[in-house]
Amino acid sequence: MCDVCVMNAVKDRMLSRRDLMRGGVAAGVAGLAMGATTTPALADAHGSVRDLTHTYGPDFPTFFGVPGITMEQAYKFEEDGFNLWNLSINEHTGTHIDAPLHFSADGKSVDAIEVGNLVVPLCVVDIRERSSFDADAQVTPDDLTAWISANGDIPDRACVAMLSGWADKVAEPSYRGEDESGGLHFPGFHPDATAMLLEMTSAAAIAVDTLSLDYGQSADFATHYAWLPAGRYGIENIAGLDQMPAAGATLFVGAPKHAGGSGGPARIFAVA
Repeated sequence: MCDVCVMNAVKDRMLSRRDLMRGGVAAGVAGLAMGATTTPALADAHGSVRDLTHTYGPDFPTFFGVPGITMEQAYKFEEDGFNLWNLSINEHTGTHIDAPLHFSADGKSVDAIEVGNLVVPLCVVDIRERSSFDADAQVTPDDLTAWISANGDIPDRACVAMLSGWADKVAEPSYRGEDESGGLHFPGFHPDATAMLLEMTSAAAIAVDTLSLDYGQSADFATHYAWLPAGRYGIENIAGLDQMPAAGATLFVGAPKHAGGSGGPARIFAVA
């Protein structure tokens, strides 16, 4: 068969498929219109969906104070007909996951976290009143006891999240809180609160709206070393907790799935 014949045959098949698709789309739109009043969307059926993820780029603050991501545009629409960026990312950049492997020799990597532990009840522990005047504030057992008194037991597989108000500082130097000697100042989980959660609950995760599960002045990363080797995971730099109720929301954690990873940037949202 000649080249022109082949091209014409392909064109005919493409036109036929396009007509078929148009018909299918039209039928689908009609069906949606007919069922719009009887089939609510997920957000309408279950409440508001809130994004708890910071947008990050080379300027996003990191624990070590150096850029956590570089972006190089390899293809441009104007020149190549499409856009494509090459990324180089520190796993612990932006709103991200700490997998058990991050602070253990043989803990689960991020790709091995059970999917059932990525859709979990969200418990928000609000320490903003204390952290507003103390950058070294920590979630304590008293904070957890007060939350339980007000909201009931911490649910199975929950994510217990610290709301310190630090998400509002993400564009400011105070987010890292570096002092003249190079020390950092931001809130985190006290090791005693971490131990309480490990002993008394089946919580799958803890989350912070700061750079680290441990507060900035920690010299031994005691919370990291207690929580992660126990097979549980952490979330750092979470956003939007001030839009969440103390109890009753469901957290969806879009964990990355690269083999053997110690963590990675994640898209996290909640329905309340």
